[in-house]
Order: sequence, then C-alpha cells, then structure tokens
Amino acid sequence: MRLALVSDIHGNLPALEAVLADIGRHRVDSIANLGDSLSGPLWPQETAEFLMAQSWPQLAGNHERQLLQAPERMGLSDRQAHAELSPDVLAWLAQLPARLEFEDILLCHGTPDSDLTYFLETVTPQGVRMASRAEVDTRLGAVSAGLIACGHTHVPRVLHSSHGKLVLNPGSVGLPAYDDAHPHPHVIENGSPNARYAIAEYTAAGWRAELISLPYDHEAAARQAERKQRHDWAHALRTGYALALAAN
Repeated sequence: MRLALVSDIHGNLPALEAVLADIGRHRVDSIANLGDSLSGPLWPQETAEFLMAQSWPQLAGNHERQLLQAPERMGLSDRQAHAELSPDVLAWLAQLPARLEFEDILLCHGTPDSDLTYFLETVTPQGVRMASRAEVDTRLGAVSAGLIACGHTHVPRVLHSSHGKLVLNPGSVGLPAYDDAHPHPHVIENGSPNARYAIAEYTAAGWRAELISLPYDHEAAARQAERKQRHDWAHALRTGYALALAAN
C-alpha cells in the first residue's frame, strides 16, 4: 500500500497541479485529500471543479464546514471563496465526511474528534510548540489504525505514539504560512514557498512516510492574491512567512 496525502490546498490550483505531477513520478495506489481545499482568495471554484472530478477519498476540514455557514459568520478568507462558489460546489462540500477509516488507516483533518484541534502541535500563550507524546496519545484516544493522517496546521511532521502508531501531517499544498488568534494568537511558518505533500507506505516493518517539498509557480499564486487585495496571503505565498497577526 502506497498512499499519497494532500491537505490544505486552499484554492491554490497551480500548487495542486505541481504536486499531482510530482505524485505521477511515484507509484502510488491512491491519493487522499485531508480537507481545507478551497478557502482563500485564489482559485476556489476552479480548484473545486478539479477536485470534484477525482475519485479520491476526500474530507471536509474546518473551512469546508465554515463555507456552509451564513456569510456574515465567516472570516474574510471564507467569504472570498464563498462568493465564487457555485451551488453545485456547496452541495459537494456538504456531503464530504469529517473523517474516514479503512484498512489500517484513519484520515482526519485536525484530530479524530475535532477539525479545529491541532494534532501534532500545541498552541500556548507563548506560541506554538511540537506536541508531546502524551498529548498525541490523548488526541488519538481509542483509534486502532496504525497510520493516522491529519492536516490543519500546514506543518509537515511525522510522530509516533507511545504505542507505535504513525501520525502524519503532509503539510499544506497551497499555503505555507498563516496567523490565527485561536486559542491564542500564533503564527505558523514553514519558511519556504514550496508546496508540500507526503507518501505513506506499508512495509514489512510497518508504516513509513516521506515528506515532500517541491517548488511551483508561487509567484502566480501571489499575484492572484494581490489582485484580490490579500497582501497577507501574497507575502506568505512568496516567502513562507506570515506578514502579521491578523484575522484569517
């Protein structure tokens, strides 16, 4: 079993196309999308149309859920995406599952129980740190799968639980940095504009994972963000660093 994992595309179709071209150089059995696919000022409708044509397992992240709320309850990135989405896309979002489990694999967006909780990172009043093994074990709960794939934080990371389960975040395809105010103000930064994904493989020794970072035409994405007056996104897309703490 070789599974390619993508997450947090955020409407960045050029980054997704680059990732899929790179996946094509590897022999994989399937691709899975862990959610937060459309929100932002880039190409939400075009990205949705592409994803709707795929047969992959695909999840709803927190932004899919938020895109189905009333616009007045949305943050700016969700409102910008929602304004461009067709009724067919919204209907597709509404039927996406929050988690999937098959064979020895669990797919979720945040944790198995929450699309908002960071799995492999912990937010404190001082900022973001890597989660402890005890925190990872608590967030796993009673999950029995040997491979747990999550997204949400945009940070590529692989950790093992105290029981040997492999917990994998492939990082973000389309947005390498952002800021957030919940539960405390913090910044996520990868320090590079590259698109990211992962390949997980089951071997005789158990699950192994490869985190992959690759260049794409990030300048085209940054210019698209600028056309929509999102200079914070343009900076993040060009540099991999967040411009400032602001509502996302």
